[in-house]
Amino acid sequence: MYKFSQNDKPSWDVLLIGGPSGTGKSRVSYALAHHFDVGITEVDDLHTAIVQITTPEQQPVLHYWETKPEDVHLSAEQMLELHVSVGQFMLPALEAVVENHIESQTPIILEGDYILPELMALASHHNSKEDKRVRAVFIYEPDEKQILNNFLQREPEEGEQAGRAHVSWLYGEWLIKECKRYGLPALPATPWDSLFDRIVKAIG
Repeated sequence: MYKFSQNDKPSWDVLLIGGPSGTGKSRVSYALAHHFDVGITEVDDLHTAIVQITTPEQQPVLHYWETKPEDVHLSAEQMLELHVSVGQFMLPALEAVVENHIESQTPIILEGDYILPELMALASHHNSKEDKRVRAVFIYEPDEKQILNNFLQREPEEGEQAGRAHVSWLYGEWLIKECKRYGLPALPATPWDSLFDRIVKAIG
């Protein structure tokens, strides 16, 4: 359980919280939304909506598993590449959401697996040394076994989770490198008790 003081007024219009599945980013994102008294949008919902209004012929990357459910032989590296490809496809849609909230000055938290550090490069023109309208933090879990345990606790009835945990761990390692490339904070999810405070500190 996160403990925090009364609500702070955010100094930003958009806060991006990215990271692999199984790292606890959704839980801490909702705590942050409550703390700052702002709205929150899960990027997974945007992804679902875009899939619904497109066809496999129009957007084969988005519909990959729909059209090739038998492709369980993909390596973890190939699955990571597919995931990043979906994130890159989502960039224009997420950039539009960022632009809308900056123009309307209605702060929001965007949270999800498909948020890439590259999105901050697209939104960087909104940030000056004195005024950073868009902030971003990426969360990763360095311990692959911890990710597996998180999946097993959250979805105990699902099938074999070890492969999924490995892909999430690989994605975390990829994100660390991308965050260094773009000069963005990448924070380990554990210890859980301090994650909220570490994010608040990272976004200033």
